[in-house]
Amino acid sequence: MLNKAYHTSWLQVVVLLLASALAAFTTNFFIVPHGLYNGGLLGLCQVIRTLLVTKLGLDLGSTDIAGTLYLLANIPLLILAWRSMGKTFVFKLILCTVAQSLLMTVIPVPEKAVLDDKLTTCLIAGILNGLAIGTMMTCGGSSGGMDTLWMFLSKKKGYSVGKSGIVFNICLYLLCLVLFDAKTVIYSAIFSVLTSVFIDKVHQQNITAQALIITKTKGDEIPQAIMGATARGVTFWEGKGAYTGEDVRVLCVCLSKYEIETLQHTVREIDPHAFISIQEGVHTIGNFKHHLT
Repeated sequence: MLNKAYHTSWLQVVVLLLASALAAFTTNFFIVPHGLYNGGLLGLCQVIRTLLVTKLGLDLGSTDIAGTLYLLANIPLLILAWRSMGKTFVFKLILCTVAQSLLMTVIPVPEKAVLDDKLTTCLIAGILNGLAIGTMMTCGGSSGGMDTLWMFLSKKKGYSVGKSGIVFNICLYLLCLVLFDAKTVIYSAIFSVLTSVFIDKVHQQNITAQALIITKTKGDEIPQAIMGATARGVTFWEGKGAYTGEDVRVLCVCLSKYEIETLQHTVREIDPHAFISIQEGVHTIGNFKHHLT
């Protein structure tokens, strides 16, 4: 069901809104009550919010203006996305960014932390936040902020989205160390590292797979169909089944985990009896393009 949602336009919108709500809920219910900070641009906006409250005496009760600041800070990144990443991606980006920002502003922050133990809070929040952001990216969207830049770099240079976020967060938490205290930095860093790890685990376009297809169908029909559906190159060679002694064709394709369902559907339409073997987590060297969707 989830894979179907990833590949169906209107279901993608539903999943993106649910993922945005989960990210906003995680931040307001787990992170903010403990005085901790998200990573990326949102974390920077939270730091600015804290400085506004503590230094200027700004008091908005249970409303967190970090969401509003986050929405405003995303405008330059939306311009970058519009110019370089396509209208479909920008639509999904705006949808997620606006939904998450508004929900963070609307959802009240509990006066008392939901969980007393900070480490447990960081573990749960990191998993939920990574799941939310990774799901947005798998649907071709983004939670906004620096994730937009990381998605851009992932597409152009093949960089890991999660690892790129860690580098930025190191700089952010060094700033927090100067402004606040070591405990705040340590727990916030634990939360952000867990988030980054789960983003990479959930973000299917970031997981490379190799598919071997064994078919009795000859000619160029299957290779051409695969290349047309996935924009991936196909290598094939002729083989022979050891048990049946029949001639077969073996096709090899490297693709992202997100594209596996498309590959399977394409092959099954031509040869319902084709044997498909898929190995995830392979490493590629050379001309392998990372697709956003």
